[in-house]
Amino acid sequence: MYALVTGGAGFIGSNLIDRLIKDGHDVVSIDDYSSGKRSNELDGCLYISADIQDIEFWGRRLEKMDKIPDVIFHLAAKARVQPSIENPIEFHNTNVNGTLNLLNACVKYGVKRFVFSSSSSVYGNVETTPTPEEHILNPLSPYALQKLIGEQYCKLYSELYGLETVCLRYFNVYGKRQLLEGAYCLVMGVFAQQLLEGKPMTINGDGEQRRDFTYVGDVVDANIKAGFNVKIPIFKCSGDIFNIGNGDNRSVNQIADLMGEDRVNVSPVIEPKETLADNDKAYRVLGWKPTMKIEDWMTKYKEELGL
Repeated sequence: MYALVTGGAGFIGSNLIDRLIKDGHDVVSIDDYSSGKRSNELDGCLYISADIQDIEFWGRRLEKMDKIPDVIFHLAAKARVQPSIENPIEFHNTNVNGTLNLLNACVKYGVKRFVFSSSSSVYGNVETTPTPEEHILNPLSPYALQKLIGEQYCKLYSELYGLETVCLRYFNVYGKRQLLEGAYCLVMGVFAQQLLEGKPMTINGDGEQRRDFTYVGDVVDANIKAGFNVKIPIFKCSGDIFNIGNGDNRSVNQIADLMGEDRVNVSPVIEPKETLADNDKAYRVLGWKPTMKIEDWMTKYKEELGL
C-alpha cells in the first residue's frame, strides 16, 4: 500500500517509516525540518520539504502524484507543553490549521484513511488512573487543547465526509532517535544530555510526578494496526480514539535513579501530576499491546551513550 507520513524526519515518524519500508509499503514523507533531521532520512522513502500549513502545496503535490496515498499518518506538529504556552498562536497555526489542511486534502483527493497522532495531555489532571478514553478532558496547555481540536476535527470529517479517521493518544514516547536537546526533548533526553556534559540532572519540582513511558516501537505498531487493519467489525474508523500507553508509570525521580546520581531540583512547571493509560480498548479493538519495559531499554540506551 501507499502511505504518506507527515513529520517523517522526526523521532516517531522516522521509526514509523522504517517499519513501513520493512513491511513493503511505498512511503513518502512530508516534513518542514523545524525539528526533524536529515540524518533520520531512510533509503526507500521519498522525502519532501514542506510546511503542512501551506494549503496550496497539498493541491499541487497530490494532483501530481501517480497514485493517491491509501493512508496518511499525521505526526507533524509543534510539540511539548511549555513551548506552546510561550507561543500559542504559532503552535495553533501548525497543530490546528495544519491538521485541517490535511483533512481537507484527504477529502478532496480521495485518501481513504487518516491516522492522527494525539496526546495524553488532553486529559490534564485526572480523577481516575488508569485513565480510559472516555475520561473527562481538561487540557492544561495550548498544545493539549490543539490536540483535542484535532481529534474533534477527525470525528467531524468522518461524519460529514465519510473519511476514515483514527486518533491515537500517545503517552510519553521514548526510544531510538529520541532528541537529546531542544524544546521538544523529553525528560530522558534532557537527563542524558546533562550527564554527557557533566552537569547534574535538573528535576522540576519534587520529581514525584509520574509518567506512563511508552516505547516508540510499540507506538509504531499501533499506527500500523490503526492504518491497515480493516477486518475488525467494531472498528469503525470514524474518529475512534485509542490510548497508546504502556499501562504502568514511573516517577521522574525513578527515571533519574536509572540514569545517574547527580541531580538538582528546580522550580515546578505546569504539568499533570500523573499519567497512566488504560490501554484495554487498544488491545480489544486493535489487537495492540506494549512489549517494552523502560528498565530493559534503559540499560542499552546508557551503553549507546557511553554513560
